[in-house]
Amino acid sequence: MIPEPGVVPVALAEPTVRVRGRWTAAVVLANVGVFAAWLGPIQVLLAKQSEAVAAGNKEFVFGLVTGAGAAVSVVANPLFGAISDRTTSRFGRRVPWVLALSVLPYLLRSGDERLVQRSPLVVPDFLRGFWISPSRFPDFGWGWLTRFLFNVGNALGTLYLFYYLQDEVGVDDADTAVLILTAIYSVCVLITAVAFGKWSDRVARRKIFVTGSGVVMAVAGVVLAFWPTWPGAVLGAVILGAGFGVYLSVDFALLTEVLPSARDRAKDLGVINIANSLPQVIAPALAAPIVKHLGGYPVLYLLASAVTVLGAVLVRQIRSVA
Repeated sequence: MIPEPGVVPVALAEPTVRVRGRWTAAVVLANVGVFAAWLGPIQVLLAKQSEAVAAGNKEFVFGLVTGAGAAVSVVANPLFGAISDRTTSRFGRRVPWVLALSVLPYLLRSGDERLVQRSPLVVPDFLRGFWISPSRFPDFGWGWLTRFLFNVGNALGTLYLFYYLQDEVGVDDADTAVLILTAIYSVCVLITAVAFGKWSDRVARRKIFVTGSGVVMAVAGVVLAFWPTWPGAVLGAVILGAGFGVYLSVDFALLTEVLPSARDRAKDLGVINIANSLPQVIAPALAAPIVKHLGGYPVLYLLASAVTVLGAVLVRQIRSVA
């Protein structure tokens, strides 16, 4: 059915219905599932393979491989977001692109509206749409920058976890240790994301929660820097998971409130997600020389804390969101 002239299709309208806790929990579960699937192969298998290939320069090799993969994501995120904006599947615009097991609760309750009519594709306009001017949309620009800084801090803190546990903490079985810390981290993310997401909705505040989450995540970096023991690593995982859970739920809600238009939500979120992928390219270039020559893991984790705090402070520059 083609909408009447002047009538905005439901799929392109601004959302007006408050999301429920179950939907928030499903989104967080999907994200945790992606992180869990990513952390195992990246932080354990690739780390061990890099060590086998170049034991004396494993940090550089590991960083090079992960950075190359992240570089592909920098392009793929906005591109597939833009394609999903134009998808007319009977299942909706987003669902066909989002199917892995932990995302099923989200897919079954997504409420994704079908796009019944799309405008003609004009390639120059399509390509120009990937640039969102910070001067025209300053809150979007600040939102992008703060997410970038948070993810740089998070990437610096998690990139060499396997090597940190093996070389700095001295655990006997770094493989199992990474999996244990990932499980602890994931549980803490789930708990705080749902709880603080509801709290944020209830008080209609976003920035204070993002700022608080950044400070909490920075504390985790300080713990890992000054207490390189197994109990310290466990405590760091708890604190980092708790802080990142708050950030994950509240900052995502904040960013959806500063998107330029409903018509291009997925493309704009794809641009936002460059702030997730680009740090994975940059972090190895920063982390490898720090670990090898500029102070080791204490300096690395303190830098991660400092960058995260900077993001937590700059989120206050967003004016249109409380």
